[in-house]
Amino acid sequence: MQHGDIWRGIDLLARKHGLTPSGLARRAGLDATAFNKSKRLPKDGRPRWPSTESLARVLAAVGSDFDEFAALVSGRRSVSLPLVAEEALNHTDAAQHLENADVTSKHIRLPSNGASDTCFIVELTSDAFAPAYQIGDRLIVALDVQVRAGDRVLAKASGEAVVIGALEVRPGSGGQLTLRPMTDHAIEPIDVAHLEWTARILWASQ
Repeated sequence: MQHGDIWRGIDLLARKHGLTPSGLARRAGLDATAFNKSKRLPKDGRPRWPSTESLARVLAAVGSDFDEFAALVSGRRSVSLPLVAEEALNHTDAAQHLENADVTSKHIRLPSNGASDTCFIVELTSDAFAPAYQIGDRLIVALDVQVRAGDRVLAKASGEAVVIGALEVRPGSGGQLTLRPMTDHAIEPIDVAHLEWTARILWASQ
């Protein structure tokens, strides 16, 4: 970031929270004149940068972080996704659980990259999905989106635990999809028509 980017970011941050730069400084416990335009480029012509301490205090005062600040400066959109533990996915109504997760779960802010309101992050807490995924992996998934052959998905059949699988076209079925589980456990392919819900895996941290 250049000198002008930092100061523009502070102005944008203030505006985002309905404040003036002076009001933002006061909220952070700084002198009200700390972010005055006259102090950004003094008469001697040497650009003055805000200190890292000042920037940290400002971000803390409005409940933001540097990643959000950088996204604001660059114009990148970000999204806050709920973090859901693997075991919580065995609820029958995934959509209702996701709605509750918006209130009760920890959230992680990421660049949006097309993420929608039906996206969430799953943290794996068991080896149920090995060898495809391991304990500690995090999956960004999208619920209630159109799935196609070749997609990796989380899926839940009635009365069964959630499984991870790859969608394939069933031979001789006229294009009907089936789910091939991708685990060490012996599970027969599942007819997609019998699933209660599916969530397409968009990205995995491995």
